[in-house]
Formats: sequence, C-alpha cells, structure tokens
Amino acid sequence: MLMLHLFFCIVTCQIRYSVPEEMKKGSLIGNVAQDLGLDLKRLRSGRARIVTGDSIQYIELKIDKGILVVNERIDREQLCGEVTPCSFSFEMILEKPMELHHITIEVLDVNDHPPLFKKTDTELEISESANLGARFVLDNAEDPDVGVNGLQNYMLTPNDNFVLKQHVNSDGSKYVEMVLRKSLNREEYPRLSLKLIAVDGGTPQRSGTVNIDITVLDVNDNAPVFSQSVYKATVMENAPRGTSIITVNATDADSGSNGYITYSLSNLKSNVADLLSIDQTSGMLSVSGPMDFEKDKKYELRIDAKDQGGLTDSSKVIIEVIDVNDNAPIISVMSFTSEVSEDSPPGTTIGIINVKDLDSGDNGQVICTIDQNVPFKIKSNLRNYYILITDSVLDRETVSEFNITVVATDAGSPPLSSKRSFNLKVSDVNDNAPVFPQGVYNAYITENNSPGVSILTVRARDPDENHYARISYILEDSNIDGSQVSEYVSVNAETGVIHTVRSFDYEQIKKVTFIVKARDGGSPPLSSNVTVKILIQDQNDNAPQVLYPVQTGGSLVAEMVPRSADVGYLVTKVVAVDVDSGQNAWLSYKLQKATDRALFEVGLQNGEIRTIRQVTDKDVVKQRLTVVVEDNGQPSRSATVNVNVAVADSFPEVLSEFTDFTHDKEYNDNLTFYLVLALAVVSFLFITCLVVIISVKIYRWRQSRVLYHSSLPVIPYYPPRYSDTLGTGTLQHVYNYEVCRTTDSRKSDCKFGGAGSQNILIMDPSSTGTMQRIQSEKNILDEPDSPLEVSSQGQGNVTVKILIQDQNDNAPQVLYPVQTGGSLVAEMVPRSADVGYLVTKVVAVDVDSGQNAWLSYKLQKATDRALFEVGLQNGEIRTIRQVTDKDAVKQRLTVIVEDNGQPSRSATVNVNVAVADSFPEVLSEFTDFTHDKEYNDNLTFYLVLALAVVSFLFITCLVVIISVKIYRWRQSRILYHSSLPVIPYYPPRYSDTLGTGTLQHVYNYDVYRTTDSRKSDIKYMQPVSEGLMSVDGAGTDTLQKEKQSGDGSRHSTLVSDIM
Repeated sequence: MLMLHLFFCIVTCQIRYSVPEEMKKGSLIGNVAQDLGLDLKRLRSGRARIVTGDSIQYIELKIDKGILVVNERIDREQLCGEVTPCSFSFEMILEKPMELHHITIEVLDVNDHPPLFKKTDTELEISESANLGARFVLDNAEDPDVGVNGLQNYMLTPNDNFVLKQHVNSDGSKYVEMVLRKSLNREEYPRLSLKLIAVDGGTPQRSGTVNIDITVLDVNDNAPVFSQSVYKATVMENAPRGTSIITVNATDADSGSNGYITYSLSNLKSNVADLLSIDQTSGMLSVSGPMDFEKDKKYELRIDAKDQGGLTDSSKVIIEVIDVNDNAPIISVMSFTSEVSEDSPPGTTIGIINVKDLDSGDNGQVICTIDQNVPFKIKSNLRNYYILITDSVLDRETVSEFNITVVATDAGSPPLSSKRSFNLKVSDVNDNAPVFPQGVYNAYITENNSPGVSILTVRARDPDENHYARISYILEDSNIDGSQVSEYVSVNAETGVIHTVRSFDYEQIKKVTFIVKARDGGSPPLSSNVTVKILIQDQNDNAPQVLYPVQTGGSLVAEMVPRSADVGYLVTKVVAVDVDSGQNAWLSYKLQKATDRALFEVGLQNGEIRTIRQVTDKDVVKQRLTVVVEDNGQPSRSATVNVNVAVADSFPEVLSEFTDFTHDKEYNDNLTFYLVLALAVVSFLFITCLVVIISVKIYRWRQSRVLYHSSLPVIPYYPPRYSDTLGTGTLQHVYNYEVCRTTDSRKSDCKFGGAGSQNILIMDPSSTGTMQRIQSEKNILDEPDSPLEVSSQGQGNVTVKILIQDQNDNAPQVLYPVQTGGSLVAEMVPRSADVGYLVTKVVAVDVDSGQNAWLSYKLQKATDRALFEVGLQNGEIRTIRQVTDKDAVKQRLTVIVEDNGQPSRSATVNVNVAVADSFPEVLSEFTDFTHDKEYNDNLTFYLVLALAVVSFLFITCLVVIISVKIYRWRQSRILYHSSLPVIPYYPPRYSDTLGTGTLQHVYNYDVYRTTDSRKSDIKYMQPVSEGLMSVDGAGTDTLQKEKQSGDGSRHSTLVSDIM
C-alpha cells in the first residue's frame, strides 16, 4: 500500500511517500507531477531531475509520465538497521524558473527475516541440587525486522522442571531466562532436551529454534551470586582495544572446585560480540573492537557466573558510549500562540520553530524534545523546521497553564543542548470520564470457593480534579443463567474490589461475565464500562459414574462369551463418565479382580474387555470381573463395577450356572403370587367353613322340627330291591381311584396294571381284603434330544434314535436393558453427541436354533424418531443427527426383537434415554419411573394385612367350632347313660325279622400314589356279613349291629340316636 502525506509549504513544497521494502525494480511509487500540481510539459521544459547525496540512487523519475519508480532494490535493514521509522530524502529540481521540491521516501518494513539464534544448540550443566527459582539465561534470537515484524515472543517446549520468564530491556529488546520450578533428579533424568522457539509478529509468522541440552550434575548446592544485579559503566567511543570498562564480581559459598567461578558473556547481539570481551577468571569486561557512537549509544548485555558444579547466576551490564561534541543547537521562534482551548483536537499547531547546529556529521544531528511531561510534541516538517502541536486532549482541570520547555540536543559526546521556554494558558472544558487501564479483566477462581472471597480489583482513573475525580463503581444489571448477576458477585463502590457472593460449581457454570461501570462526580456524570470475566476452574470433586453395565440389586446382566472365542474377542465395554472436565475427566480402566486373570484384560483408555488367550473347555462358565474406573484428578477418584461373564455356547447352560444371581429377583417376583394364593385359600376355607356351619345348623333345625311333632317310634329304613338273610346279602360296591403325581423329576416312572381288563380286583379268601394289581411297565423319558431305546427279549437288540427337530416355540429373551419393575435404567447421551454416537446396545437371545434363532431389531416407537435408529442385525442404538439443546431430556424408545421363524415370535423392550450433560437434570425428569416400585411395595403390604385379618377370622371360627363341639360332646356323654329305650322306625312295605335286613353299602376309596414307588399294593378290609342288624329279644327294642372281627369273633355295638 502506498500512503501519500501532504504538508503545507513554507519555502518549498515537500512530498512524503510510504513504500514497502523489497519492491521490484520499476515498481510505481507515486505520481509526483499530479501531487505537485505540475503538468508533463513543465517537467520536460524544466528539465526535471532528482538529486541525492547517496552513492546508491534508489528512485528514478520518469519525466514522460511524471511518476517516481523504484530504481534499485530497497532493503530497509541494510538502509536503516534498527532505526525506525526508516526514510531517505532527495530533492527534485526544475529550471526556468528554478524550483526545489523536497521528497521523502519512508520505507515500510515487511516480515522477510525470521528470528535467528547464533547457535542451533546450547549446552547447559545444572546441578540437581539447584534451588527452586534458579535462573538460567538463554541465548537471544535476533530479527532484523522491526515493529510487529520483529521478535515478539519466546516459547519453551512443555516440561515439568522449567518455565520461561521473559524480560524487556530499556531499548525494547527481549531476553529470556529459564527458571527452575521443580527440583531436578539426576538419578531419574540425567539429561534433558528442550527447545526454545522465538517467533515474530509478522504475517506470515516466522520462527527460529535452538536446542537446549541440559546435563544434570550431582552434589553442588550453592550457586554463584553477583554483588550487584545491574552494573552500569561508560566508555568513550574512541577507546582503544583492551580498555577496561568494568569488573564484575560474584561469590560462591562452596569450597574447592565447586567454588571456582568462571565468567562468560551471554545474549550478545551480532554487532556487540566483536566489541566486548570478558576475562573468564577475573570478570573484567574490556573493549575488543572499535566503538561507534553513531551506531550504538548504549549496550546492554548479560554476564553469567558459573561454578564447576554447573550452577550459574547472571547480572545485567549497561554500558553507555560517550561521544565527543562542542557546539550546542540554536533555537529560533518563528510563530507562537499564547492561549488554546482544552477541547482543541490533537494536532492543533501552537508554534513554529527553527533549529540549527553548526556541527557537522553525526554531531550536527539535532533532536528536539519537550523537557516536561506535557501533552505536546515536536514534529519535523522540513529540514531544520519543527512545529509544536498538541498531542492529546487538554484538560484545564488538571493543568490550567503550561510552561513548555523545548530542548534541542545534538548527537555529540558529551551531548550539547539548548532550551527555550513557552508559556501557554488553557481555557477550561469539562470532558474527562473515568478510564480503566484495560478493556477486559480476566480472573480465575477454583470451584467450591467460600462466599465473600476477593477475586480481583478493578480501578479506573479520572484526570479531573476535586469532586470530578471521585469515582464510584457500580455493577451493571444482567442475567446469568436466569439469575441476577448480583447473586454471584458484588463490587465495592469505593475500592472496586470484587467479591464472590456464592460458592461456584464448575459443573453448573464455567464462566461469569459481567460489566462494571465507573462513574465520576460530574454533572452530568461521565462514566465508562469494563468487562470482567471470571473463569471457574474445575476441581476433582466428582467420582466417575458407570453407565454400563448397569448394577441392579435383583437382576442379572451377564455377558456371553462362546467357547470358540479367539484372542482379542470383545466381551463387552465398560462405559463411564465423569462430570468434571479436563484431566479430571480423563478416565482409565483397570482390572482389579477376576475369576481368571489369564483370560481377560481391560483396555486402559477405552474400557473394552477382551480375551487375551483362546477360550477352552476347561474354563469355568461363571466368570466375575471387577473393573475399577479411575480419573486423572489430584487426588484421583474411582468407581468399581462388577461384570458377570458367562463362558458358554448355549443359553440354558448359562442359566444353570447363574441361578444364584436370580434367586433374589425370583423371590421378590413370587412373593406377591404366594401372598395372593395364600389369601385366596384362607378366604376359601373361611367361607366354606361358614357355609358348612350354616348348612348344618339349618339341617339340624329342620330335623328337630320334624321329630319334635312326631309320636312314631324310630324304625330303621331298608331300601328296596335287596333282601338279606342271616349273615348273607348282596351289596353294591363302588370303588373310586385317584392317582396323584408330583412334578419334581423327569425320570419318574408311572406303572399301571394292565392284565385283561384294566381294572381287576382279586379278593383274598382269608378276608384280609387285599387288592392286587397286575401291571406292565412302561418308561416315559422326558429328556430333550434323547434317543428312545427299546429292547426286546428275543434273539438281539435294536436301537431306535428319534431326532427332535426344533420348532419356533420360544420368543426372544432380552438380556439388556434389564426390565425391572421398581428401578430405572436410563442411558445418558450428552448434548454434544455427534452423528453416529453409540447410545446403548440391545442384547437378546433365542433358545431356539437355526434360523429360528436369527434375530432382527426394529424401532417400534420413539419420542423423537428423527434422533435415533436401531441397527437391524446388531441392536445398536445410535444418533442419526446432531443432538441440540431443543431435544427433550426424557426420551423413550420401544425396540421390538423378532426372530426368523415361521411364524415369527417377538419381544419388546423399553429403553429410557436421557439427553443431558448432568445427572441432576436427569433425575428431575425421571422421577415418575419410581411410581411402579412404590405401588408394588404398597400392594405387598396390603396383601399381608388382608391375609393376617382373614387368617385371624378363620382361626377364631375354628376355635369357636371346636369349643362348641367339645361342649356338645360332653352333653352327649351325659345322655348316653340314660335308661330311655330307642324305638326303631320301620318304614312300610318292608319287614324285618330277628337279625335280618337289607342294607345298601357304598364304599369310596381314595388312592394316592407317589412317583417313586413302583410296587405299592392297595389293601382293603373285606366286609363280612356286610352288615347284621339285630334287635334285642329282651323287649328293650334296642337296635344292635353285629360285626365280625378279623379273628372270626363277633361283637355288638350299641347304636343310639338321640335327637
């Protein structure tokens, strides 16, 4: 870019151009004819030409076009070195009439040089006993560029032992020191390799690198110490070689070789290395080359003192070069204004002066300055002419009158100067507002702080006086996450100290940004704002939380590993999160305990559990792993998770091994069933008892009413169609057989008699009533997939194998997620989850085989179908788009698992997904899932209460019945010994003789057999004479029944019926 600056003309006109360096030859600089208001004819007729005193003519005038172009390559570093701004001047002369025009070319710097170190490698020897905070000066890099293109910053490769500290010399140059922040350990790290990188501020940015090789020395605990941290000295610019400048001195408290000190120069610029030298033993700094005041007026260098143990100290040496000079500048006033308003804009001209110096060369170069800290500056307009202008806005409240002293100083040695004072009055305007020294304040505070802690102090300055300079600090109203900023911080109105109002939690808020206003006491008041950012730093106050496998009290989640699994087989993956951030959230996984440590390993970073050898048949089915998940915080926090692994090829084999895990769950599930069953049985018995009691009561009441009004004697009733003589008769016998089996064994045999008719009873003549059953044996095996072998007793054996083919008679069974009645299993998805994020995996099995066990997974229902998808073959639930803040926290997915049988069978599982970054947010959304658990707990309580009440009533009823029975039995015993006769009742159409009669007897036999006895026999007592009824001939009309005992004797039993 070319910039043109036009200034007013006093004697002749001056034009100033700005061009970047390294422009190509013939590049356009500016249209001088147009800028001076000259036409091309005037240039040709006036024989326009440029005159320069330099040996190299960088600029060429094109008369035919009236433009200036580059004639030679311009190198700013070669032309001006470190001087800035860099410019050169020349005159353009025209004849007829004579005109002289002064043209100045300012050369702008470009970033064409990278920072360079004098050496590519630096060797340092440092004792391991070096004290913390020990400094080690490093070589500086040099960048010939200036301004932002020059050297800007140093960086040191990350390490645990050293940090970099940068310093700025008074001339603006930078040097760095390496400061020890952690003690060295030679036994652990005898050598360290670091890199020092120097970068500039240009575009593109350039950099230079030096390797720092550090050798750690042993046993030297005292470093040299300079007597002064800064040494100052002067030297004449014409001092001969070997002239002593200054002698530095350092002492070492060590003795022997460790106390021997050597001196060396460091951080020397390339133009200084040949000018100065130091004696390594005495520390004397001397001149080793010609000094040039015009090149360098002052030298700043570092001197290192190092003992034999490698410990060093450094000191700064400032050397001023003295020039020779004998003429002072002369100041002449051309114009001056005695009063100016304070609201005058910067750049207002208040005077013009002329400065001359009779010296020549460098001693004749004059520098004009103002000898006070006043808001004015001197600006050179033409050669030897200066204008005095305002440099900033004036404030009469601060200074109402200025005595401006202009000092003109030449470059001689010693320098000579002249002064001229000017008195200037300022008229008042109130225009000063408080000003903060920086636009943004950044502060850091660790979470879990105590309320009322001071964070930082903001301070504004007002250059006004008296009450206009009284500043008050106010906290601007703003909202932070829906709360007022005053609920987080407060500011002291007088001091500007900012305090915390509450304790911060990094997991809830990471940054607090607010505005503080500074207002003065003016009328109207003037104010300014500053932004304050408080960054919350994380503490390791949260332990890792395991998301998978889910640890539930009554359910079992077991990962299945086939016995054909090879090395590296992925068993499962432990998924955990830590709500902390940074290294506090870096998780590592370790295998703490295992049934067989030689079979499994856990990925340190990813938590994947894999096999580390081939699974064999000798490996036990039931494997239990304990994985510890640990974060990287200080101190670290951890969580453990138990992973159940089943090494098996079939699901029944797994169930047979893991029955102990499901015992509690089965117990809880069956408890309600048994309570309901017990309540039903007890209620049934109670109601039955009541019905029987009521029925008996009604029956007896009806009988008592009939007998109460009858005068007939009691006559026995003989049914028709049967006649009986003494000791003989015909009886109808009905035999009922009930066979009951248990369900505890598959190998139980049931044997039935099958000779002739399926029901042959043989009565033993000896009147023992033994019934024998002729049986044929048949074995029924219920073993699945077992062949049925039939053997005959002929000439040979034959084996018949029956192969059972699978039918799709089993629906898929979902292993994960576990569906429990009272607990909640929710998968957590962070809102930063990207497309394809693995939410969870639905794991299901089908105990069928072949294609009947091929499973497919489909998403049946979802809260947001556009957010999730399910893998058809693997059951993995993943996101299909980016998760946003608008997505609901509570997501419910219904996945259907379907087999490939004909017809197909299926199972569904509900997956709860929480889209959130913190667990409190999840818990607040999922509280409704605990309703079922509370309902089940209340149901069990009410069932137990109802069972207790009904049982109490039933037992009370039994006690009452037994009491009544006992009471009536006692009453019957009293009546039993009564002398009243019993008169039998004889119904019509039947006759009875002494000891004869016909009776109908029905015998019901209930036979109960177990499944383990194959040879049980059923025996019944044979009724002899089946029933002989006799009437006492003594005339008492007592009905007697005679029975024959087992030994053939007879006995009589008195039967009485007392109503």
